[in-house]
Amino acid sequence: MKRIIPFFILLFFFYQNNLNAQRFDDVKIETIQVSDHVYMLVGAGGNIGVSVGDDGVFVIDDQFAPLTTKIEAAIKALSDKQIKYLVNTHYHGDHTGGNENMHKLGATIIAHDNVRLRLETTPKRDNSMLPKEALPIITFNDELNIHVNGEKVAVFHAEHAHTDGDALLYFTESNVLHTGDTYFKGRYPYIDLKSGGSVSGYINAVKLGLKSINDTTKIIPGHGSLSDKTEYESFLNMLETLRDNVLAEIESGKTEDEVANNEAITKTFDDLKYGTGFINSEKIRRTFYVSLKE
Repeated sequence: MKRIIPFFILLFFFYQNNLNAQRFDDVKIETIQVSDHVYMLVGAGGNIGVSVGDDGVFVIDDQFAPLTTKIEAAIKALSDKQIKYLVNTHYHGDHTGGNENMHKLGATIIAHDNVRLRLETTPKRDNSMLPKEALPIITFNDELNIHVNGEKVAVFHAEHAHTDGDALLYFTESNVLHTGDTYFKGRYPYIDLKSGGSVSGYINAVKLGLKSINDTTKIIPGHGSLSDKTEYESFLNMLETLRDNVLAEIESGKTEDEVANNEAITKTFDDLKYGTGFINSEKIRRTFYVSLKE
């Protein structure tokens, strides 16, 4: 019996891995041109940014490992040059799942200090740890400039926003901003409180992004279609309105459950379909309460 049990455990993990791979079989990678040489790739997970040019290919985020072959094919349709650099906007698996594969393709992985720390210390679903090849080898604390394909890409950290390791990237010549998950276009955001995120930090991250752009900037959100400054400002208005509404409830002595169940707090934005994504209306009210109550 002792020899049979490990076999079935292995069979279970094989079956799970097979299922995980199969769920990406029908995913197609869509390529959207954002500027002369900057593109947005949409598949499953966070939106990918790609810059192509004489220096090689520069990539922002890489979705899930089973999609790497499709992502690589989409990039090769844009450039025959090597993938040189990859920046992770934060540590969540739908943005870093392809790291090990990208490393094998030749990418140097860059991220905030806290992204490497979380990737090093957070177990995967099977309780294993990421191999060292999946970890960023260049990390930064506050700001970083990357000079690639004829322009400076300004990389700056947003403190305690979606997580504790978020980075926004601004292509200074192309006038393109990649926000990572500090922007969910037209949806309530996921604010990962357990990973250092906060409502106040999230609002500050959007304000930080807005300081860098102008009326003609193209914005690649972490999730959602290509965006612009007007939509980004509307997103900020939603966040600040919910913050004020929830703070008023807290000051009047309401409990977490009372706030979570009070649909009036989010009604204006529920009517605009903000609650139809990963985070519904009840979840966002609860998240705001927990974060602002601290």
